[in-house]
Amino acid sequence: MNKLLILSADAETYYGLIREADLQQFEMTATSDIGTARDLVAGCNIALGDPPLLSEVLASADGLEWVQSTWAGVEQLCRPGLRRDYVLTNAKGIFGPQISEYVMTYLFAFERRVFNMRINQLNQHWQPLAYRPAKEITLGIIGLGSIGRDLALTARRFGIRVIGLNRSGKPSEAVEKVYSVDQLAEFLEKPDYVVLTLPATPQTNRLIHADMLKIMKPSAVLINVGRGNSINEADLVCALREGIIGGAVLDVFEKEPLARDSQLWKLANVFITPHTSAISFPADISSIFIENYHRFVRREPLMHVVDFELGY
Repeated sequence: MNKLLILSADAETYYGLIREADLQQFEMTATSDIGTARDLVAGCNIALGDPPLLSEVLASADGLEWVQSTWAGVEQLCRPGLRRDYVLTNAKGIFGPQISEYVMTYLFAFERRVFNMRINQLNQHWQPLAYRPAKEITLGIIGLGSIGRDLALTARRFGIRVIGLNRSGKPSEAVEKVYSVDQLAEFLEKPDYVVLTLPATPQTNRLIHADMLKIMKPSAVLINVGRGNSINEADLVCALREGIIGGAVLDVFEKEPLARDSQLWKLANVFITPHTSAISFPADISSIFIENYHRFVRREPLMHVVDFELGY
């Protein structure tokens, strides 16, 4: 009999959704409390949950075989010193559309001068503002996983030119051209919008810093929907203040919640959201878990297995 522990802020919702699937050879318990979970997890060989919570109970899970994360980012479960004697799978293939909606919302808000038009409206000022067609815009995506590829295909439907960057420079059918990490400086010269969709790993830490920001177009907008570690925030503040780049849309930060005294809050060319560009809807995550559970029972390879060394 397989026994599942659900440990999540949405534990009750997950419990209901998975119970409806009527899985075979299966028992489960659910909680959002870490203390309770430590007592329950010892008898479970499967866990489903939020990475920050799961990381607190791993040591108590003696018989653990498989963990399904409710998030795409699993850095909390890949920290040095934590056990790795189980299969870790994350959530993929469901966040791309949400991220695409978020990025395109802000891109076209900038391009169609929505923020300026609102100010003019409040001032009862009638002034047509020029804009450029989508075919004249270049979008650069750093990170061409499932999210980056989905964003690229969405942008291309509007006629936007899309280029990308990944570790190796391996070509992708989703973008016009792919650059490698070694070509980051060359890549950053070209886009009007630079979007980061990167996981938090040692290799991505502060990838964007003062020298890289100086290479970008003075009108360019930096959008981060990956993880906050990929940008040196102090360098970004300086670049935004001095007009080195045109603006930033930030959904993730080095430390979250963003400190109240952060200078990013007050910069007119910065738009901040509280890590909500894509969220884990339990129905979507439950579907991934249920499919993976069937594979687990059949002893087939699971979907979205994480490499602990890479962190994704």
